[in-house]
Amino acid sequence: MAESKGVMACIEVSEGKLAAIATEILGCGRKLADDLGQELSAVLVGSGISNLVQEAIAFGADKVYVVDDPLLQDYQTDSYVSVMEKVVKQAMPQILILGQTTTGRDLAPKLAFRLETAVSLDCLELAIDPDSKRLLQTKPVYGGNAYAISTTECNPQIVTVRVKAMTPLELDASRQGEVITIDAGLDPSVIRTKVLEKVKEEIEGVKLEDATVIVSGGRGIGSADGFKQLEELAKILKGAVGASRPPCDNDWVATGLQVGLTGKIVTPDLYIAVALSGSSQHMSGCSGSKTIVAINKDPEANIVKRARFAVVGDWRKVIPSFTSKVKELLAG
Repeated sequence: MAESKGVMACIEVSEGKLAAIATEILGCGRKLADDLGQELSAVLVGSGISNLVQEAIAFGADKVYVVDDPLLQDYQTDSYVSVMEKVVKQAMPQILILGQTTTGRDLAPKLAFRLETAVSLDCLELAIDPDSKRLLQTKPVYGGNAYAISTTECNPQIVTVRVKAMTPLELDASRQGEVITIDAGLDPSVIRTKVLEKVKEEIEGVKLEDATVIVSGGRGIGSADGFKQLEELAKILKGAVGASRPPCDNDWVATGLQVGLTGKIVTPDLYIAVALSGSSQHMSGCSGSKTIVAINKDPEANIVKRARFAVVGDWRKVIPSFTSKVKELLAG
């Protein structure tokens, strides 16, 4: 059997373009490949995606495997696992990186099972061990209260990485790379599910996952009216509103705004946590934030301990004053 070699990035396409996570894992993969002195390859799977090959190369890939087939128009577990198994067995990468997205979370473990290897999900950092040359995989454990660094002995070493945890390279349109087209070879009968309809959620303002500033509220906000004050602050800061689980369960805000283990994973530059306790489930969703600011009347709340800055007080008094000051500063 051929020796496993190189780093491979499974890159996602969103609305006909490379998804943001695609450029992030290409940037990460480029560094790992350089540290190993090996190639970085990318896999493009979908329908009508051949026009994205050069962009993948421009963002760091040395080689791009393209599987373009009408049956791959929408993500389906059966078809994508089958195609990725075929590509990986042909390319024999030492490391395979996917995004910690809806697709990556579903695809990675199933693919690992097919390839009889291990997988680490939701990694925040990846590095090459200088001695063993194995992949060091750093991921949060115990609800984000600690980080574990692990390695696996089998190849390919499969990982998913959290959105915004990695930094993409600057696009270099002058880069050249090799393109390898692979026939999907799919039998429609093996695809057991079918997308009947897509309903696009209408979102006003900045998407929670893309926001650089998030103002997030918890049970202590008390009502849907309370969240209107957070919305005002978020709008001034050109950010988005988030929430812990209780406000979503009580229908104070939409379920799609939940941040946490059972909600969305966010990594903004600034995360303002208002009247929420900071449970481990919630911290799992926001621990990657560059700066956390807590506003809470309980000085012993976990969020206060985890925050870089904290204001101990009633949010009903703090938020209006803070919003007014921000307006003043921006106006000046």
